[in-house]
Amino acid sequence: MDLVDTPRLYAYTGGKPFDASLPAIVFLHGGEHDHSVWILQSRYMAHHGYGVLALDLPGHMRSAGPALTSIEAIADCLGDALDKTGAQNLILVGHSMGSLIALELGTRLREKVRGVVLIATASPMRVSDALLEATRSSPPAAMDMINVWSHSASIAAFDRKPSNPGPGFSNVWGNLRLMQRIAQRNGADVLHADFAACNAYQRGTQAAAALKCPALFILAVSDSMTPARAAQPLIDACSDATVVTLPGAGHSLMAESPDGVRDALLHFAARAFERATG
Repeated sequence: MDLVDTPRLYAYTGGKPFDASLPAIVFLHGGEHDHSVWILQSRYMAHHGYGVLALDLPGHMRSAGPALTSIEAIADCLGDALDKTGAQNLILVGHSMGSLIALELGTRLREKVRGVVLIATASPMRVSDALLEATRSSPPAAMDMINVWSHSASIAAFDRKPSNPGPGFSNVWGNLRLMQRIAQRNGADVLHADFAACNAYQRGTQAAAALKCPALFILAVSDSMTPARAAQPLIDACSDATVVTLPGAGHSLMAESPDGVRDALLHFAARAFERATG
């Protein structure tokens, strides 16, 4: 599905035509990713009574660019596009960088947002000087570092195959290839733009305190990129926060614990939409 706007944005709808009359789940990916990181959760929700918009952020994969350089600018762009879909009841689901965008969107679309789900989040979301410099000067090396740190040690990063409990499938190599494809399609500067935007964003707790809806935090025990403790300022700032911590997963929760993320999202969505209409 194309969201006609400037720039033109792409949204995956979970294998179902998008119906703006349904309660809608908006999925927002992290840095150097696209809608496909949500494939299991987005398809499930689309086939269980929800409208789904899993977006490619501006300048990422199928969405027109360039990649925007601040969380606030991305939220402005997406807010305008989501207004034009006609959807009136939204839950915003964001992973890593996407969680910061979800916070900002929650303040912009306040009358339409029934809940916010923040996955692998942090406030502030600092990026080390060495990694931030690598995203600018040596993107391939930065991608390798990110992929090692984004997965729990139990899947052994690049050291063995398939590096995932599922036979014949590799979370780590699949994630690396996705990042490489985005660099090839959208340009090598996307990685630096994304990580610099996360590092510069300072409004997290302010946006969390301004939310008028419940928030769900899905965190991981083995997250090295955004440790669970780094979400505490946001949790404290929210007026209605629920926390789910998933064992045995790292930063890439949607792939490492797909059922855990889906179940937490499903229960939260039912509660948030029931509260909004009750």
